[in-house]
Amino acid sequence: MASSLTKDSARPGTPGTERTFFGHPRGLATLFMTEMWERFSYYGMRALLPLYLVAPGGLNLDAATATAIYSVYVSLVYLLAMPGGWFGDRVWGPRKTVAIAGGVIMLGHLTLALPSSGTFYGGLGLVAIGSGLLKANISTMVGHLYDGPDDPRRDGGFTVFYMGINLGAFAAPLIIGTIGESVNWHLGFALAALGMALGLAQFLIGSRHLAERSSVVPTPLSAEEKTSTLRKAGIWAGIAVVIYAFVGFSGNYTLNWILVPLTLLGVIIPTMVLVRIKRDKDLDRPEQSKMSAYIWFFVAAAMFWMIYDQGGSTLSLFADSSAENSVFGWGFPVSWYQSVNPVLIMALAPVFAWFWLALNRRGKEPSTIVKFASGLVLVGASFFLFLAPLTIAEGGHKAAAMWLVAIYFTQTVGELLLSPVGLSVTTKMAPAKYASQMMGVWFLAVTAGDATTGLLSIAGVDLNKTNIVAMEATLAVVAGVAVWMYRKKVKELMGNVR
Repeated sequence: MASSLTKDSARPGTPGTERTFFGHPRGLATLFMTEMWERFSYYGMRALLPLYLVAPGGLNLDAATATAIYSVYVSLVYLLAMPGGWFGDRVWGPRKTVAIAGGVIMLGHLTLALPSSGTFYGGLGLVAIGSGLLKANISTMVGHLYDGPDDPRRDGGFTVFYMGINLGAFAAPLIIGTIGESVNWHLGFALAALGMALGLAQFLIGSRHLAERSSVVPTPLSAEEKTSTLRKAGIWAGIAVVIYAFVGFSGNYTLNWILVPLTLLGVIIPTMVLVRIKRDKDLDRPEQSKMSAYIWFFVAAAMFWMIYDQGGSTLSLFADSSAENSVFGWGFPVSWYQSVNPVLIMALAPVFAWFWLALNRRGKEPSTIVKFASGLVLVGASFFLFLAPLTIAEGGHKAAAMWLVAIYFTQTVGELLLSPVGLSVTTKMAPAKYASQMMGVWFLAVTAGDATTGLLSIAGVDLNKTNIVAMEATLAVVAGVAVWMYRKKVKELMGNVR
C-alpha cells in the first residue's frame, strides 16, 4: 500500500479522490481516528472499572459483585450492537448515528467522572448505549468508502481500520489507567471523556470526506412502523417503571434487581435469535444446514469469550490483590496489563496472516473448525496456566507479573485463531435473508459468554478460586476437543463453506 498521504487515489470517483490515507480514501483517516479515540475512551474506562469498583476510595464492593457489574457492562455493549445497527439502517443513517453515539459516550464518561456513586451506573449505561450505537455503524461506513466487495483496497482498508482499534486500546490503559490509579479515579474517567470528545470533533470536522451513502437511511421506517415501534417501546418502558417503582417503594430494591435481569437477557436473547433464524421456513435446505453448523461455532465462541473477557475482571482483580506488579524492580499500575493484548495483536496478526497464506499455498491450512477448536483449547490452557499464580498467592506470596503476561499471551494467540476466523465464517455462512444481521449475531456470542460470567458472579461463585478456574479450563479444553472430534460432521453441515 502507498504510504503517502498526498498521492492521487488509485480509483477516481471514490470519496477523497484528491488525496489518500495510505493509498485509501481520505474518509478512512476520519473513521480511523474516530474509532481510535473511541476505543481509547472505552478501553481506558474498562481498565479502571473493576479496580474502581473494589477500591476503598471507589465503590468498595466485593470482587464477585465487581465482576458481575463488569461482565454485565461488557455483555450490554455487544448486545446493543444489534439495535445500534437497526437505528443506522432504519432511523438515522450510519453517519448521524455515529455522531449521536459519540455524544452519548462522552456524556457517559463525564457522568462517571462525577464524584457521586448515585450517578455511576447511569454513566455506565450511557457508555454501553453509545458504544452499541457506534459499533456496527462505523464499520459499515468503512465499507461505504469502497466500490463494493470487489474493490481490491477493501480488505486493506479494514486492516488499517483494525490497527486504529488496537492503537487506542494499547494507549488507553497506559494513560487513563495511570492517572486513574495514581492520581484520581474520576480524573481518569474524565480523560476517557476527553478522548471521546477528540474523536467526536475529528469525526464532525472530517465527515465531509465520507461517502454520501453514509448519510442515507437505507430502509427508513414507514409512518405506521414508527407508530408501532414507539407504542411497543412505551409499553415495555411503562412496565419496567411500574415494576421498579413498586420494588423501590417497598424497600426491597438491591443492585441484583438490575444485574439479574440484564444477565438473563444476555443469555436468553442470543438463544432466541439463533432459534428464530434456525426455524425460519424461508431458509432452503443448504442454508438450514449451514445454520446448524454455525450453532457449533456460536457456542464455542461464547465459551471462549466467557474465559477470555475475564482478563479484564478476574485476572485484573487478582493482579490488584495478589501479584507483584513490577518488572526488574520497576513497578507499574495494574491497569497496564490491559495493554498487553492489543500490543500482541498488532505484533502477531501480520504473522498469522502470513502463516495461513503460506500453509494455504501448500494445501495444509487448517480448516475453520480446527482453528476454532485450537482457540478453545488455548483459552482453556491459559486458565490452567492461571492455576500457578493462584497457588503461589494461596501460599502467602505475591505472584510474578510475567505469569499474567504469559496468560494474556496464550489468550491472544487463541483469539487470533478464533476471532478473525469467526468474523469470516459468519459472513460466509449467513443465509441471504439475514446477510446484514449475522454480524450482530456473532457479537451476541460475546454477550452470551460475558452474561454467563455475570450469572456465576451473582450466584456467589468466587472466580479466583483454583477449583473454579480449573473447572473453567477443563470445560474449555474438553469443548475444544469435542469440536475437533466432530469436525467432519460440522464440515458436512457447512456445505461449500471452508
